Amino acid sequence: MGERGGVRRMDTSSTSKQSRTVVHDYRWQRSQDHFDCFTKLIGIELEDELNQVEERWKKWSKQKLLSAGIALFDLQGRSSGRFFGEPILVFEQRGGGSLPFHRFGHGDMVIISRARPWGEKVIEGVVLDRNSRRIRIVVSEKPSDIRKGGWRLDRGANRVAHDRMHEALISFHSTEGNSGTVLRDLLLCQPHDIAASAEMPPEMHGQKRMPWSLKNAMLDESQRIAIDNAMGRRLSLIQGPPGTGKTHTAVHLLSAMVQMGRGPILACAESNVAVDNLLEGLLELGVKAVRFGRPVKVREHLREATLDAKVSSHPKQDEVAFIREENEGIKAKLHDLKGKEKGLAHRDINRNYREIRELEQRIVEDVLSGAEVLCSTNIGSGHFTLSSKRFPVVLIDEATQATEPSSLVPIVKGARQLILVGDHRQLPPTVTSLNAEKGGLDIPLFKRLLENGIPAHMLTTQYRMHPSIREYPSARFYDNRLEDGCTSSDRPAPAGFLWPDWDKPVAFVPVHGAEIAEESGSSRSNMDEAGVTIKILEDLLAPGDLQPEDIGIISPYAGQVRLIRDLVDDRYEGLEIKTVDGYQGREKEVIVMSTVRSNDDGKVGFLSDARRLNVAMTRAKRGLIVIGDDRTLRHDGQWSAWLDWVTESGLMAWHIRD
Repeated sequence: MGERGGVRRMDTSSTSKQSRTVVHDYRWQRSQDHFDCFTKLIGIELEDELNQVEERWKKWSKQKLLSAGIALFDLQGRSSGRFFGEPILVFEQRGGGSLPFHRFGHGDMVIISRARPWGEKVIEGVVLDRNSRRIRIVVSEKPSDIRKGGWRLDRGANRVAHDRMHEALISFHSTEGNSGTVLRDLLLCQPHDIAASAEMPPEMHGQKRMPWSLKNAMLDESQRIAIDNAMGRRLSLIQGPPGTGKTHTAVHLLSAMVQMGRGPILACAESNVAVDNLLEGLLELGVKAVRFGRPVKVREHLREATLDAKVSSHPKQDEVAFIREENEGIKAKLHDLKGKEKGLAHRDINRNYREIRELEQRIVEDVLSGAEVLCSTNIGSGHFTLSSKRFPVVLIDEATQATEPSSLVPIVKGARQLILVGDHRQLPPTVTSLNAEKGGLDIPLFKRLLENGIPAHMLTTQYRMHPSIREYPSARFYDNRLEDGCTSSDRPAPAGFLWPDWDKPVAFVPVHGAEIAEESGSSRSNMDEAGVTIKILEDLLAPGDLQPEDIGIISPYAGQVRLIRDLVDDRYEGLEIKTVDGYQGREKEVIVMSTVRSNDDGKVGFLSDARRLNVAMTRAKRGLIVIGDDRTLRHDGQWSAWLDWVTESGLMAWHIRD
């Protein structure tokens, strides 16, 4: 612990994990140990995930599943056209009306069944979109009886991710063939001088070094240095604190790599949202980028850049269509043919099918070979379509939100130069299994490399927050190194809320209510805080300075998110109410946060994770309002330090409750 800028600095790793032996301590001297460790951990994660799903299905009541938002029942279904050739199914409440609260969102995997998904044939689909009254799901094959009877939707386990991570681990440690990566020993932290090993130039075979320039790029000094450094090193870590433009930097780095003649380049991230952000930035810079993955998971205005869209509009599709028509004509005459003529007709049909498959493969190869950068999720890059493709340059955005096995999926596609972009001071990867977490599965590769001696270049100018909102997280989590790329006048305090200090739009509203544990024990809520949240929301919207889409309401607890959503009841279109974890990477003009915990024992649960506090405090551009029980929160060191800063800065909003 140390002092700087009037705010005590502290290690941001979760205190609950301080005593464990974790993966980030390891320099893997034996390749086999790394393989065995992560094979075991991803196996535990899948098994626990499958067990959780099955336990929910078999033991949880219908009401419990509904209140958790992970299942919907007694829906009526219908088909509604196609999406890039795949059927779209629409599910609505029987008899009309709004759907109950649920957590199914765009791109989520859904299991469709009648009543008992563990004991009947199910259909897997992907959510295309949703509104208050219906949810649209894209499936590979629609059921013939979609309009009959009732349907049920559930969230399931992701077996595909496990299988691709396991294949990546095998490939990473294999000494045969051309798969894997020449960076293996470095990533295992085996070199004696690991920092010097990372600084070595990448071994690029058969590539001419072309001149590149950032002359007209809108970049600040720390972003330019990050790019300059990464261009010549075989392994780079770029740390992007909140609002410092890490994706902007990543996109310009990729553009410079393309100018240099490096490639093909594989640009990945853990989430579809982050991949879309990379794709959008690359297209704006004129880079020939192709999005790999199902179009249903891609933002609507970017779908023309998907592999599927480019394949469907390829000139050779005319040939495919001609052969298909020829086949249909032959099949139409089959019933009139006999003997040898019928046999020859079948031979022609099979030959045509082979020709169609070969043509389609050539079309895919043509599109992929024309791409300067291929954008995909980490897990998506393990798809069989890319099995023979090699990418000498791999960049992973959101690297600190990916488990190490997930990061290896793109890395083993032949990486000779690797750039990891992320921020280990924000939330870590999501790991379902407590046992897998204890084993270190939640420690990203970025952090393990950092703690073993590979330095990260930090971006230091933030463009999101009012300087007063930036002040505390900069001092507490980033050694006071963050500078402001925007001024107080660029981020004026919003009207509608009586700020304790109008020059510092940060406020803590003390509410001494009572937390409520949900029946399932899975979450908590606080009615008193929810009521104050709604009142503050209404006050902020009253002057007309802000629209609902400018405000984000967040809480660490899904139970509180559900409660506030129920109270709001679709009155404010565009308003987003989410968990803190669901807001990483997002920003709003104003953030209103309900902390929920209020008890005599001073228990704050996972609020104690400083990384969650950091994310919560850094989403707002013009105003941050935190609602909570200061008496309870002060039992935690992280929150006590923040409340000390709030008190010393004169930002306690006692008057809001009067």
